[in-house]
Amino acid sequence: MNPSVGVYIKYLWNVPRFFVRTYSIRARRAVMYVPGMDERKITKLANLGVDTAVLDLEDGVAVNQKAAAREMIPKALHSSKFMEQTERVVRINSISSGLTALDLEAVLTGPSLPDALFLPKVEDIGDIEKLAEMVLRLRDRTRVNLEKPFPLFILIESPLALLNLQKICHWSRDPTSTQSISLAVVVFGSDDYLATLGGTRTESASEILYARQHLVTVAKAYNLQAIDLVHIDFKNLSSLELQAAEGARMGFNGKQVIHPSQVPVVQKAFTPSDEQLKWAVDLIKAFEEHQASGKGAFSFRDHMIDKPLLLQAENIVRLSNLQPK
Repeated sequence: MNPSVGVYIKYLWNVPRFFVRTYSIRARRAVMYVPGMDERKITKLANLGVDTAVLDLEDGVAVNQKAAAREMIPKALHSSKFMEQTERVVRINSISSGLTALDLEAVLTGPSLPDALFLPKVEDIGDIEKLAEMVLRLRDRTRVNLEKPFPLFILIESPLALLNLQKICHWSRDPTSTQSISLAVVVFGSDDYLATLGGTRTESASEILYARQHLVTVAKAYNLQAIDLVHIDFKNLSSLELQAAEGARMGFNGKQVIHPSQVPVVQKAFTPSDEQLKWAVDLIKAFEEHQASGKGAFSFRDHMIDKPLLLQAENIVRLSNLQPK
């Protein structure tokens, strides 16, 4: 970041909370999957600077390797090899797999707890409620110290899940639902979703445009983060850059990645530029000055400013403030 922009960052603290929405979230620009039994790949995470690392117990691990992954992940969580800025998330197996309890036993009784849990193949509220019950039972039986609810990532991978998403997200507002887990992030599983539809994946991803827009709209309506699809052609970084920028414009908070080369491209796409940040802070400051003088709409850099543009500016400042310094 250009040092001069630091002056504008500091202005954030003088902006009234009425104007800048506050979220109990963190930067999750790139969400990278790593097989839970692969020590070599886990070790490499320390040098990637990725926002979120997902240690996988599900699809990235063969059935005959899941026991090994359950042994490896607690050791990885306890090691000091992770950079402090990287969020450590564990993707457990789905409720329907019958393996969830085994995964939780391994992950939540180790010497160090993950920063969040990730539940795949969520179809309805029942899946989350069952997970919450499992975590509570494990806490009561083992005396695991759960000082606060675990942030929960959920993976939406089917048309049924997409149709049920509003009810699922509404669950997060139920005060009785937050004793052991707290819904925080909605992730789009595009390939499973498209396979269920019987569709064909294209580079433009136009065939899943509705699903992406629906998911991000519902997630944001409930003040949750939304993570966009995986770009499976991991060697095509120019195409990745375009798709990541498109996701950022749509309102996604980040994107799933499957290869280290994708991390810097994706995290740049979801990071406001110095120019964007300066525009945003200057606009917010001008808005406050006009409000103080009793004026309504006003012109800023040859554009008439109204509430939607102010909200865009607030969002840019908020996103910038989330980035690791």
